Amino acid sequence: MNAPSFLPSVSITGTVRKLGPGFAFAAAVAVAATLAAPAVALVFPIPAMVLALLVGIALNRVAAAPIFQPGLTFCVKKLLRWAVALLGLRIALGDIVALGLATALMVILAMAATILAGFALARTFGQRSEYGALAGAATAVCGASAALATTTVLPNYKGKEADVAFVVVAVNALSTLAMIAYPPLAVVLGFDHLTTGVLLGATIHDVAQVVGAGYAVSETAGNTAVVVKLFRVFLLLPVVLIIGWWFARAGGHAENAKVPAPVFAFVFLGLCLLNTAMAYLPALQPVYAPLREAAIVASTWGLLIAIGALGLGTSLAAIASLGWRHIATVTGTTLVILAIAAAALLVI
Repeated sequence: MNAPSFLPSVSITGTVRKLGPGFAFAAAVAVAATLAAPAVALVFPIPAMVLALLVGIALNRVAAAPIFQPGLTFCVKKLLRWAVALLGLRIALGDIVALGLATALMVILAMAATILAGFALARTFGQRSEYGALAGAATAVCGASAALATTTVLPNYKGKEADVAFVVVAVNALSTLAMIAYPPLAVVLGFDHLTTGVLLGATIHDVAQVVGAGYAVSETAGNTAVVVKLFRVFLLLPVVLIIGWWFARAGGHAENAKVPAPVFAFVFLGLCLLNTAMAYLPALQPVYAPLREAAIVASTWGLLIAIGALGLGTSLAAIASLGWRHIATVTGTTLVILAIAAAALLVI
């Protein structure tokens, strides 16, 4: 006897009922943060992504109800991966090639040293290596987005949510300080506007602060800073894969080490290549451009909802229990990438 034809729809309905409450809660947090961000920025420049995290943490006790858990887990583990994958549409390889070999090598060296510094500082301060990976990747690549991408390949452990939340808040605070402090530092170092743009793009964590710092100096500095920053974002793929491989290897299975669920990373690369190819197909731009814009908007909202869900699952008490060692590690990685980039630019 054949199964009733309505079973697939019943299954879909069941999935929606299971995931819906948590997803809706996280989405509401994302919307609230987006609406509140302009007003909050009048007092202090907090991006909507960080605001969503803070609002979520404030509502953690409400979100602890069992009905929300499946949807929140879906947002953090599934939605997040695809939102990160869509970031590939922001990048074109031509802009990266235009940087030149010396600048590209400098950025790669600074990023690699920063990630290694994250591990070293975490060990020095008696912290988990997973936290060192989070701090190093967030500082080296692109702040909150890199922290969220990295968490997908880290093993689960007690306090993981609190570590991720702390890194997101810390890198935003440090990026804001860098946005104010680094342009005057570039003047002290004697950098012209082009070199200043390279310094800003190579060292500031979050894209928004890179834009703010660069264009506050000049259009040349701003344009250069954005391209250098996008090169760092492009390197999110190998960074996540290498970190995932390292933890798989460290787990005692070196001969069979695999990165957990790397599909989203390869989608990221594929979309970057697609975005590059479309620059040579102007006839398709009327179709591609609006689709690309819609996908970028979807990526932004996906990240907002995922980080809202992360906040909802993070206890304020757990954040408060993190001591000076967490601050020292993120600050240390920030100083490492600044020192290496500035020294390299003085030599170049």
